[in-house]
Amino acid sequence: MASSSSPQRTAVLAMLVTIGLWAYSWVVMKQVLRYSGPFDFSAIRYLLGALVLFAALLVAKQSLRPPPLLATVLIGLAQTTAFQGLEQWALVTGGAGRVALLAYTMPFWAVLLAWPLLAERPTARHWLGLALAALGLLCILEPWRGMGSWHSTTLALLGGAGWALGTVLSKRMFQRHTCSPLSLTAWQMLFGGIGLAIIALLLPQRPIEWNGAFVAGLAYCVVFASSIAWGLWLFVLQRLPTAVASLSSLGVPIVSVLLAWIILHEQPTLMEGVGIVCILLGLCSVSGVGIRRRGH
Repeated sequence: MASSSSPQRTAVLAMLVTIGLWAYSWVVMKQVLRYSGPFDFSAIRYLLGALVLFAALLVAKQSLRPPPLLATVLIGLAQTTAFQGLEQWALVTGGAGRVALLAYTMPFWAVLLAWPLLAERPTARHWLGLALAALGLLCILEPWRGMGSWHSTTLALLGGAGWALGTVLSKRMFQRHTCSPLSLTAWQMLFGGIGLAIIALLLPQRPIEWNGAFVAGLAYCVVFASSIAWGLWLFVLQRLPTAVASLSSLGVPIVSVLLAWIILHEQPTLMEGVGIVCILLGLCSVSGVGIRRRGH
């Protein structure tokens, strides 16, 4: 009994570390905007991240041949170019905790996109989660107070939708083709990073200040938030039930809001707090967290 519980405890610890790494990355992403434009930073981050993942492929002695090209490019444009570019852009005027929370509306978009793309009809539990999320967004947006935060909010929500599209397309890729998750992640990140680099070249942005703070933020996002956290996440998925692993969908935005409050002094209002609770309850419903299965 002890031998089987020890690996599980290790996996839970890995999950907690992953949540912390990803949550803090939103604070770092906000801070680096003092020294760089959003698309320059995102492009450098993900092109370097792709190089790290290709090095991991070599170490793991896996093939460097790309998965089916068109599907991989589409995943990269959705999951890296759209998601990461829009979220980093949203952080220019939006708070780190708020943007992180809106980005993690991804599971709600995924439920809707999986219906036409994967023929996965939403269940009653999914519809309940979507209703709670809609109520939570209404509380966070507070449209009765004016339109002041709609720019960053719209960008963050569109970024979450891009992440969801990339997730659904990735699932369809695994259903139709045989490819390793590491290979798909490396190649889609490369194509997505190239997309971000093209946008960075086309759009005018502030020049990069290559100082210690910028390099440290970039290193954290490339090494810890992308590479190490990604490896830990695979470890978690292999050793914990899906419902338990799905707790990260709740943990990252919660910890992001708390860290933004502590470090960036972004204190949520009462209505934002109600909205956060509604969205987290919706995530619980969509992911199935808290539902016990007989025999487990």
